Amino acid sequence: MAESAPSDIPHTGDADRRSTNGSPEKTAPGQPLTHYHSLVYSLLSWERPQTTAASYASVVAMIIAGRYLPLLRWALKLLYISLGFTAIVEVSGRAIFGRGLMSNSRPRKYYTIPKDTVESVLEDLEQLMDFFLIEFQRILFVENLSYTLATFSAALTSYWLVRFLPLWVLALIGVTVAYLGPLFYLSNKEFIDEQINVLQEMINSHAREVKEMAEAQTSQATGIVKHYVGEYRAKAHEYVVTPLAHSASPKQKQEHILDTPVKAEPQPGPAAIEHPDFPAAPQTELLPQFREDTKEEHAEPAPEPVAAM
Repeated sequence: MAESAPSDIPHTGDADRRSTNGSPEKTAPGQPLTHYHSLVYSLLSWERPQTTAASYASVVAMIIAGRYLPLLRWALKLLYISLGFTAIVEVSGRAIFGRGLMSNSRPRKYYTIPKDTVESVLEDLEQLMDFFLIEFQRILFVENLSYTLATFSAALTSYWLVRFLPLWVLALIGVTVAYLGPLFYLSNKEFIDEQINVLQEMINSHAREVKEMAEAQTSQATGIVKHYVGEYRAKAHEYVVTPLAHSASPKQKQEHILDTPVKAEPQPGPAAIEHPDFPAAPQTELLPQFREDTKEEHAEPAPEPVAAM
């Protein structure tokens, strides 16, 4: 549907104009554009100044008319005048001629919208909705950075102006900028392009300076961090390795003990037996005395004499 739409509106050399003026025929994902893209581009680029000026004047006139003219009241007034005139003519005809004039002038078949016209209108409406939807997505996903920045600036400015200006003034300013902005650019293209190039070079130079400063600061910070890390690592190495060097492991202690020669130390022994330590030997014979003592112990006591009766 989108591919066959450009053939419905006669445009002379649309493909050539789009290719030469930089208007793409497809989106970045490869989706074909609607015929409203070429129409809007042709109007805003002032390829046909008379058509563009007429469309601008029409839009401005509609905005001013919607603000200052009571269009809704006029529409309702036209409606009730038409219906009142019809009713008066019908009643007068029936009263005078015995038949209604409006009812007799009724057509044999009421007018209807042809199916082809309905399909054409619906197709154009679909194309118009697709145009706004595609353009919003192209701006949102930054298919063209300039358009995204311009839309951002317009939205931000409108956000602040809507507090002080009515909607019709805001709409008038937006339409004027949209139509006269490209004309001003085309009239001063060389000067504007030169200023844009100067601005881009200035931005690029400042960006390079900021990048170099950031790299210098990063390298300096990296060097400082490496220095402190080296110091802390050396201190940690000293704290961990030095006690291990002073306190040997059990295996090393055992090897040290086995390798150390054992020195024989004098051990205290029993004292030498000397002659004065023994008692003096008896000079008399002990056996006869022992025998006498034994006899005395084993001797029975003598019976006591019985007293005389």
